[in-house]
Amino acid sequence: MINHILGADKFRSGTDLYFDRHDGQAVTTEDFVKAMEDASGIDLGLFRNWYTQAGTPVVDITSEYNVEARTYALHVKQSCPATPGQTNKTPFHIPLRMGLIGRDGNPLNLQLEGDTNSQGETDRVVDVIAAEATFTFTDIDAEPVPSLFRGFSAPVRLNYTYTEEELFFLMVHDTDGFNRWNASQQLAVKAMDGLTESRRIAAELKLPEILCKAFTGVLQSALDNPSLDKAMLSQLLTLPAEGYLIEIAHCADVEAIHHGREFLLTALAQQLGDLFFDVFRENTETGEFAVTAQAIARRSLKNLSLSFLCCTGHEQFLEQCRLQFDNAGNMTDQHAALRLLVHSPAVSEAVKQNVLDLFYRQWAHEPLVVNQWFGIQATSTLPGTLDKVRALMEHRDFDMQNPNKVRSVIGAFCGQNHINFHQGDGSGYNFLAEQILRLDKINPQIAARMLAPLTRWKKYDQTRQQMMVQQLDRIRSGEGLSKDAFEVVEKSLADA
Repeated sequence: MINHILGADKFRSGTDLYFDRHDGQAVTTEDFVKAMEDASGIDLGLFRNWYTQAGTPVVDITSEYNVEARTYALHVKQSCPATPGQTNKTPFHIPLRMGLIGRDGNPLNLQLEGDTNSQGETDRVVDVIAAEATFTFTDIDAEPVPSLFRGFSAPVRLNYTYTEEELFFLMVHDTDGFNRWNASQQLAVKAMDGLTESRRIAAELKLPEILCKAFTGVLQSALDNPSLDKAMLSQLLTLPAEGYLIEIAHCADVEAIHHGREFLLTALAQQLGDLFFDVFRENTETGEFAVTAQAIARRSLKNLSLSFLCCTGHEQFLEQCRLQFDNAGNMTDQHAALRLLVHSPAVSEAVKQNVLDLFYRQWAHEPLVVNQWFGIQATSTLPGTLDKVRALMEHRDFDMQNPNKVRSVIGAFCGQNHINFHQGDGSGYNFLAEQILRLDKINPQIAARMLAPLTRWKKYDQTRQQMMVQQLDRIRSGEGLSKDAFEVVEKSLADA
């Protein structure tokens, strides 16, 4: 953030001064900020609030276009929720890096009203230093689409009401990679919200046309322009994770989120199967394995395309996945194929066990790879996974005294496999409580960290809240419970 506030040249001067003053010394954050302040001549007093005030600032932005005056205004309000010991927060210094995009897709010059130093740039930083501020841009011929907090210029929660059409527009035309990705995520979130509502009223689930259009455009661009950044394309085609969707929900409906996301994956795969297959073939490498950025990006896009194809359950794509597993010349491709085969409901248990056995025999001598093997099985969203997790804990390579093994099995299931951990019968919660009580006697620090999924009980419906709180009470009452675990449980139950 300091780089955005000072600008590249002054930031470089600040780093030079910092090293001149403190090279070889033990220093504090204040020493770093002070060097930046002295070198640039810019007061960073408000910026220090980032270090002294807890919580994540919330930035609410509304826009207003004046046709007659040809001006476009952004009205910005910042706030920060109260936290223990800090109920009244003072404003932060928030660098808002932004741009305006015309309806023709071209960036607009940013002439800020009253700013005589503007050089007609199309990307600039405006400093939000008050609780409320308005930034007015002149000579704007038509209402633009704003690109806000480019490059994640500040770690804030942004509230700006984009329409689906505007999000699609940003996906296509924004020059900022972060905001293109963020627009794709928000467009998918809107689609998920629509599916959740359809599920609530028992209406037919339908693939939103604008999301299909967005994916079609990204896939077609991958085929038409091989020079495009394939890593970025892969990110644009990745739907938001279930964990993120749960986090942003006011009251998380685990089943609706899981089944809605699975519906989108399958519907997109069925609708755009030919394009996904073409992208898969175009990015399949036949030459020598390489670890360049370009080769890594190609594998990422290829395996993402294969994951969509496998969602259709069509035999030809599952056979392609098995072929990739058998002939993979690198861990990335083999691991991706194994995960897809194990997680697919269309693959028989015999085939799954076969590829799991082959992978294990090949990599049994590599503990870190075996951890991945454990994790793939523990994160399967298919029914019966909890029983398989219990079986994995009896495997000869699982060791309750090894934190990495604990994370790869228990942690992966409870922290990443939301649909199975949050089963309506509470079996997942009971399982985690059992393991924490057992683990607490071996490694209290890891036990305390593993409590995290249960401590988020407020995110869920009343029935799940009661079951999660019940398991937290059970842990708190455990004989000889460590101070580490007790403090986490006690803090979580304070509002129960």
